[in-house]
Amino acid sequence: MLVPPYIEKGDKIGIVSIASKVDRDKIVPALEMLEKNGFEVIKGEHIFSAVNQFAATDEQRAADFQKMIDNPQIKAVIFSRGGYGTFRALNYIDWNRFLKHPKWIVGFSDITVLHGKLEKLAVASLHGVMPGHFLHAGKPTKAFSLLMETLNGQPTTYKIKSHRLNRNGKAKGRLTGGNLSVLYSLRGTPLDVDTRGKILFIEDLGEYLYHLDRMMVNLKNGEKLSKLAGLIIGQFTGMKDGNTPFGKNAYEIIFDAIKEYNYPVVFDFPCGHIASNYPLKCGIEAEINVTKSETIFKQN
Repeated sequence: MLVPPYIEKGDKIGIVSIASKVDRDKIVPALEMLEKNGFEVIKGEHIFSAVNQFAATDEQRAADFQKMIDNPQIKAVIFSRGGYGTFRALNYIDWNRFLKHPKWIVGFSDITVLHGKLEKLAVASLHGVMPGHFLHAGKPTKAFSLLMETLNGQPTTYKIKSHRLNRNGKAKGRLTGGNLSVLYSLRGTPLDVDTRGKILFIEDLGEYLYHLDRMMVNLKNGEKLSKLAGLIIGQFTGMKDGNTPFGKNAYEIIFDAIKEYNYPVVFDFPCGHIASNYPLKCGIEAEINVTKSETIFKQN
């Protein structure tokens, strides 16, 4: 796995809108804070454009990203937001120059598509917070501070409170995953996730509980859950029930799908569509130690 160089103050960071259109008022203060932290922010041409629900046409969004990854002076690319649209732009992107000068690609949610693509290219990437969650009440969030530490190359150690559904044990393996709905949408495509011997992490937002069950059954029947080294369950926020109650909450649905396996499992991990969206390096080996009292997550 190729690990991009870590960034330093004074480096250029590209900001691109590759999916849904963005709210300028939410993004501009975050970009100003990046500059105050000592980075030069390079904005994509269409960062604040809009075509229907998208930030621009597929070709325009891809072209903005292409310019960023082709420019060796830009050391990281952070997406303005997720939403929907990354997969539509993917086919317009040429990765040849990027592979000669790799850089950190940062985002989550719909950006799971790019984490999947980079894993196939054997390049590490960063599942982490985007500008809409850099600030809270005008101050940097913990997620932003952790993102900066990770991009600076500091090793990661997270200590997480125990959850009643956790399965204790130790595991090591390359980290893979992201947004569950996006992972589900990649099934049957060249970007279908390879989970064998890896630590998988999943999170999601606003899905119906029955659809969550459908996705977990799909992963189980597709043998994506049976050969894991470990499993990290992030936040499943804003989940919805149907007119007929499903009868289980999100974590119980996930537990039911993996209850027959023996690998360590961590529930309620701080990643996903929440303010405390801790950064995770995709493609790089991670270690989890799940005990009765806490979980320790480590990644160099």
